[in-house]
Amino acid sequence: MQVLITLGSNIDREQNIDEAIAQLERSSALRILAVSPVYVTLAIGPDGELAAQAAFSNAAIRAETALDPTTLRDALRTLEAAMGRVRTSDKFAPRPIDLDIAFYGDETTEVAGKTIPDSDVLRFAHVAAPLADVAGDWIHPQTGQTLAEIAACHSVEKLEKIS
Repeated sequence: MQVLITLGSNIDREQNIDEAIAQLERSSALRILAVSPVYVTLAIGPDGELAAQAAFSNAAIRAETALDPTTLRDALRTLEAAMGRVRTSDKFAPRPIDLDIAFYGDETTEVAGKTIPDSDVLRFAHVAAPLADVAGDWIHPQTGQTLAEIAACHSVEKLEKIS
């Protein structure tokens, strides 16, 4: 199954994004097909407004896996924990690494209360732009739009591409 995974960090962000990608590349559960450039964005809060915390680095990968969505999510959570991530109820808290399944093939599902496709794809440029870089022709199963079309709807000029 082809999957799209988003990465984000605002604690030692360059080092942690690179380390997470390296760990994912070494994983026997994934075969990385593409890695997006890294983007830097200002932190946002639950209301969509700017938050008073360090900027984020964001990226995405396209990969193949034989893991089901729940097992893949668990593997990503294990990597997050190994890299120092402590999850809290605050979805917008600072973090060394955040790994989320944005798409699992063309399936629409829910894993532990989180929907796949990730609803943030439609809400935030920092999610849509890196995904479009690795899978611009990927069609969102709910909207029928390609990821390139979705990214074009966002204010990507606020994103700074650093790699």
